[in-house]
Amino acid sequence: MLHVAIVGAGPAGFYTAEALAKRLGPEVAIDIVDRLPTPYGLIRAGVAPDHQSIKAVDRRYAAVLAGGVRFVGNVEIGDSGVSIAELTGLYDAVVLATGAPRDRPLGIPGEDLPGVIGSAAFVGWYNGHPDFADLDVPLGQAGACVIGNGNVAIDVARLLAKTPAELAASDVARHARVALAASTVSDIHIIGRRGPYQASFTTKEMGELGLLERAQPRVNPADLPDAAGDAALESGLRKVVGHLRSFAALPQSDKPVAIAFDFLSRPVAIERHSDALQLIVEATRLDGDIAVGTGVMRAIDCGLVVGCIGYRTAEIPGVPFDTARGRFVNTEGHIAPGLYVTGWARRGPSGTIGTNRPDGGEVAEEIATEITPGNRAGGPGLDALLAARGIRPVTFAGWQAIDAAEIAAATHPAPRDKHVTRAALLAAADAGCAGGTTPL
Repeated sequence: MLHVAIVGAGPAGFYTAEALAKRLGPEVAIDIVDRLPTPYGLIRAGVAPDHQSIKAVDRRYAAVLAGGVRFVGNVEIGDSGVSIAELTGLYDAVVLATGAPRDRPLGIPGEDLPGVIGSAAFVGWYNGHPDFADLDVPLGQAGACVIGNGNVAIDVARLLAKTPAELAASDVARHARVALAASTVSDIHIIGRRGPYQASFTTKEMGELGLLERAQPRVNPADLPDAAGDAALESGLRKVVGHLRSFAALPQSDKPVAIAFDFLSRPVAIERHSDALQLIVEATRLDGDIAVGTGVMRAIDCGLVVGCIGYRTAEIPGVPFDTARGRFVNTEGHIAPGLYVTGWARRGPSGTIGTNRPDGGEVAEEIATEITPGNRAGGPGLDALLAARGIRPVTFAGWQAIDAAEIAAATHPAPRDKHVTRAALLAAADAGCAGGTTPL
């Protein structure tokens, strides 16, 4: 029997487990280990709560667990839990599928001021991630600046702009739902240092902005390239630019919230201004695809700045890390003998949820062809180690109890009312399992 541990219960981890189980069948025993009591990673805590159709992929992952792959939640891999050396000693192969949960720094003066938040933290806050449930999100000023020209920036702007009724069918966390309902944000800026042709938005997210009940997207026609160049664009980007052109042509409406696309604007500093903030931006021009500063500065008044400029993998002691690229050092998924990496922790934060599936299949094939069973203790050995250290894991049954409790607590039409603290999650797992304990 081959024993494999996958660290990280997000899409990359599940696609790897699915491929391994399909490739090796009963010859492999797989444990998916995660630091949180809940599985599914960014499906639960990263995908926008008003995009329920995307979250439905968790049914596929649930089938993987129901098929015999073990979920071992609430277990930290690192100095405070189980070390990588211990894990590789227990399993024939270990796959790191930890994603990229940390924000890339903005790298400008003032980014440490109160009210300046990275998108991983902000998205985690409205999605009910236990690490960010107590985040202080200031929503009492009219202005909000969202730095970045990708879909995460669009998600953040859209969530800030939606009405409570528009969020009613989402699984936005209760604390965020209350805060957003009381928000006075009305002037949202999406800041990008380059132009529309260089943006990374996708058609669906752009189209949604034109359908918001109380918000109007705005684009300065002067920021749009000559329309003659649109024909040469890739189809998706051409549609995105088409949306931007339609936004630029919209007449002024009486909607109380504006979402302004500030292209060709490079953030250079954030300053405290009275009881709020000012984002200082420099106008840029394009030299090819490169943004070049012009020296022309302006200030945008705001109470909240959300940086959406990318993510980095969290380091694990004992695993070589590429600080510049924000991922584990690896050669085509290999870190060391018996130690592999997949997904964003391998490639860096790029692509969609489905992009992780080929990575998982490749790593599964490598394990199947490179690793032979070594009489390792596997899951039973991990269970014994956790028990000796007083670490209480949450299994699939525990997660099912959490899931049922959240669904039962929901107010229609919301699909669930998330538990947002580790204590509440563990209590729900315990309450739903026989004997009042979460079984190993």
